[in-house]
Amino acid sequence: MSRSYGSTPKEVAALRIIIPVLLVIVIAGIWAMKNSQKIGDSNNTTTIAQTDAEGETNAGSNPDFDLNVSGSLDFVKLKTYNLPILVEFGAEWCAPCRQMLPIITGLNEELKGKAIVKFVDIDKNASIAADYNFQYIPTQLFINADGTPYNPANAAAMQMDLKYDPGTNELMYTTHTGTLTKEELLSILAEMGMK
Repeated sequence: MSRSYGSTPKEVAALRIIIPVLLVIVIAGIWAMKNSQKIGDSNNTTTIAQTDAEGETNAGSNPDFDLNVSGSLDFVKLKTYNLPILVEFGAEWCAPCRQMLPIITGLNEELKGKAIVKFVDIDKNASIAADYNFQYIPTQLFINADGTPYNPANAAAMQMDLKYDPGTNELMYTTHTGTLTKEELLSILAEMGMK
């Protein structure tokens, strides 16, 4: 018995179904491999704070960009984003803090991916506030995009308090006590390296 090698209608119909299915599987496999590389790099800061086509950082739902601090504030990690950092220390009972809260909240939303804006309630996070020598609230802490303390040329005119290490005379941190306008904060953040 000899077999003919011509295509039967059943074989042609089967090929018409199998070939597109195989193409879909191959394309899905290639897509999955490319996306698994991005997921595998999730410890990389450029993946954590994704960038869009214009190179803008997209903070998305990353907790490092949340406004309210609870528990601890990891400055080492925050500095890896190479964004200016503004931390507002305040409390619910403080009237000037309540005046600043809408400004800080708005900046946090508006500047996600361009700057890191945090709020520390000193009543709930006294250990974080204890690391900085200030007596009154609201107090803002400023860190440049390169991770160094903000050191404005006109610190006295801006009423900035620069804290130096007594042993090395190296600038440790910069704070401001009192209220600031949104425009003043945006100007400071721009000077600190916000793009």
